[in-house]
Amino acid sequence: MPTTTASRPQLSYLTDQMNELKAKGTHFNLRVLEDEQAPECTIDGRHVINIASNNYLGLTTHPRLREAALEATRRYGVGSGAVRTVAGTMKIHMQLEEKIAHFKNVEACVVFQSGFTANAGTVSAILGKEDFIISDELNHASIIDGARLSRAKIKVFRHKDIAHAEELLKEVQNEPGHKLIITDGVFSMDGDIGPLPALCDLAEKYGAIMMVDDAHASGVLGRNGRGTVDHFNVHGRVDVQVGTLSKAIGALGGYVCGSKDLIDFLYHRARPFLFSTSHPPSVAATCIAAFEVLEQEPELIDKLWGNTRFFKKELGLLGFNIGGKNTPASETPITPIIIGDGKLTMDFSRELFKEGVFCTGIAFPTVPEGKARVRTIMSATHTHDQLSRALEVLKKVGRRMGIIG
Repeated sequence: MPTTTASRPQLSYLTDQMNELKAKGTHFNLRVLEDEQAPECTIDGRHVINIASNNYLGLTTHPRLREAALEATRRYGVGSGAVRTVAGTMKIHMQLEEKIAHFKNVEACVVFQSGFTANAGTVSAILGKEDFIISDELNHASIIDGARLSRAKIKVFRHKDIAHAEELLKEVQNEPGHKLIITDGVFSMDGDIGPLPALCDLAEKYGAIMMVDDAHASGVLGRNGRGTVDHFNVHGRVDVQVGTLSKAIGALGGYVCGSKDLIDFLYHRARPFLFSTSHPPSVAATCIAAFEVLEQEPELIDKLWGNTRFFKKELGLLGFNIGGKNTPASETPITPIIIGDGKLTMDFSRELFKEGVFCTGIAFPTVPEGKARVRTIMSATHTHDQLSRALEVLKKVGRRMGIIG
């Protein structure tokens, strides 16, 4: 009988590391969603109020997006059959890129298979070992990986510390090579907004490339959800805008916006673009429909922010630490409940789930040691009743576990 992988010793060190996580209480099993990604849903057989999803506007189940996906499948089939540079560029892919470029008020756009590959593929393509990256310490993992792949010299500035970023730029201003300043638009773990205008000032002062990752800002900030560039009115001052199609947009993928030359260069040199099969036509059609919804139904964003203000206020009144003490203060629908201890955090998340509220525990290495939290995210489609019931459960479990008084 063939030997199974599980019985072989070569990977036993991974089992040892998993056992360490279990001993610390931070090991987890994947939760399985059994129906729609919605404010109330069934996960692992339990009916729960879902405050963990990135589905900011509820577009995963929007009727226009469903119909767009079905129609594209009927017309074009289920897959593209190739990478974009061979035979996998369909007309609908070009239509999506044109749609996003117009929405973002830029010359051109390229769509990637995910937000992660958009970041990692772009940074590693446009920089090399003679160049320098000035990066916020809390930037997303995809930015960090892209920076490493580029082989550029990486300088990390303290979170949102403009003076420190300038110190680092001064250190390298006379060195050969390009300089890139990069920040998240909205930081995914704390929900605070990047200081884009001040970083744009630095980029212009020192002749650096300016790049922002707007994954959690697209569909949330700016006019009709155009992101931080629009929120701060710094159009024309950001060279590289990255966004996602898998959060507020409700589907899958990432994109990069900028000049025609930048996008043409990425068509030729971004490795994830060159070596990954393009999106199924249903996904491209869904994303086009999502941008049409953003333009035509701005009330969704108003509802999102109404729910956000209500939930933040009530969490604070209950006595939860929602940032602003030893962590950045949330300014967006991402509202962390800071617990600190990793085991207590994961236990809190599990107890909430038992009581009918789903919000995920997040511990090291996703966040630093001592900064573990459950992350809550509002959506436009949560009702006041759902949020009130979730708050009651949070209060009950938080008091029972000694997290709040």
